[in-house]
Amino acid sequence: MNKAKFRMTVALLLCAVMLFACSGQSANAAKTAEDGEAFVFPEGETDFASLRTPGSQEAAYNYQSFFLPAEDNGVQPYVGDTMPYYENGTYYIYYLKEGGDSYNHSVYLTTTSDFVTYTEQDAVVLEASRSGGQDGWIGTGSVVKVKDIYYFFYTGHAGSDSYEYKEKIMVAKSSDLTSFEKVEGWEIVPPNDLGQKNDFRDPQGYYDAETDTITLTVTASQSSKARVIKYTLSGDLQNVVYDGIIFTDPETFWNLECTDTFQIGNKYYLTYSGQDDTLWYAMSDTPYGPYSDPVRLDGELFYAAKHIEDGSNTYMVGWARRSESVSSTQEVSGWAGNLAVQKVVQNPDGTLTLAPVDALVNQFKNRRELLIDSMTATLSSGAAYSYTDLCIAYESFLLTGTIRFEKNGTFGLAFDYNGRTDKYKTITLDPAGDKLSLAFNEGDTLITETAAPIEPGKDYTFTYVQEGSVGIFCLDGIASLTVRLYGVSGRPVRLFVENNTVTISNLKQYTR
Repeated sequence: MNKAKFRMTVALLLCAVMLFACSGQSANAAKTAEDGEAFVFPEGETDFASLRTPGSQEAAYNYQSFFLPAEDNGVQPYVGDTMPYYENGTYYIYYLKEGGDSYNHSVYLTTTSDFVTYTEQDAVVLEASRSGGQDGWIGTGSVVKVKDIYYFFYTGHAGSDSYEYKEKIMVAKSSDLTSFEKVEGWEIVPPNDLGQKNDFRDPQGYYDAETDTITLTVTASQSSKARVIKYTLSGDLQNVVYDGIIFTDPETFWNLECTDTFQIGNKYYLTYSGQDDTLWYAMSDTPYGPYSDPVRLDGELFYAAKHIEDGSNTYMVGWARRSESVSSTQEVSGWAGNLAVQKVVQNPDGTLTLAPVDALVNQFKNRRELLIDSMTATLSSGAAYSYTDLCIAYESFLLTGTIRFEKNGTFGLAFDYNGRTDKYKTITLDPAGDKLSLAFNEGDTLITETAAPIEPGKDYTFTYVQEGSVGIFCLDGIASLTVRLYGVSGRPVRLFVENNTVTISNLKQYTR
């Protein structure tokens, strides 16, 4: 064969190879799920092949919906207790900023119109006193609009034990919601009948234009029992009347945090986070009690949440707890974390559950190919755990499906942490214990749990959203559990079963 023919033959072969590759790419791009929806293979996703440690993955995440403040000189700050306020289509999320340029938990602000993307304000909104004093530290509060003035009621936490009162209720005012000026000399101190001067915080205010009064609830302690007390203030703040105790916690908490009261339909609710525990709510037929026995709304990783309403929906805004060390396989116990929001759903009997925010779910539009051949996976097991791959844990993704099981054995989702089965992180449904939980080390290390009563032979739909290391698993209409999963991105998510037969059908995964 002469050189000219050889070159032509090589060129034709190269063309054939390119055509074959292109046709393969076209076939791949046109691949569809069994329900006819096209799979999408987006470009530009973070490649976690070289980011296998929890720390390197966490540093690479671009948090959007689970907001984190921007780094300050290489230091990552976190969102502490939130104080949400709504006006004219904007949700103002004030929060105690932990770390970075924040001095002693000063108040900062981020805003959003949809709970999907946020705009962070760099400047401090309300700063703890740098010269010490009663508000050497700032504690949680709330914003109330009275005519043309915005009042920010907050906790003044003394920086030393030399002060008579460790905590007082203080106030600042503003005309624009972006910065507040402290009102010198105005304060509320614990009433004498509490018998203590230490635990008196987290004022939550509500303005009534008809009576020109502000109702203010405060958390306190009396005889080592957690209480919620109530005040009535005149609109000009000149008259303050103590109305007494409206709620005594029947549990063993010595204090409650971030209490809130609101109405949905003809029911009234009080919510709070038990000190170092979980988010609770109690229900009443009348404003400010008497209340029913409290019930948990989520686990320990969704903390300090308060409600916000926009005329159409009610939401709980709090923070998703973080680990003190992202490499830890033993704890998720750090104070402050990512901002997290869930929608409040009122059931026909008045009880509440939490659900994903609609806009948060709707942003996931790219249907992804699963690691199984269909939208259905069935797995059976005896006493030992069995696993089957379902999908990949992308940097941000949505997973939905329907669960049906036959027995009372445990099952759920397992996340690969470091390639070792005994280190899997699991979201577990336990029908025998009526629980939904997060555990590490293949179930050996319980991190958090919440009530989730389910029965064999019934269908249950679920929605799971994860961004970075933060996830929220909702067993729709029954339970919600906020989770923290460091180091799992780019690895498989698996269905696991123990002493049960479980089928997940209509399984779908989406990314943004």
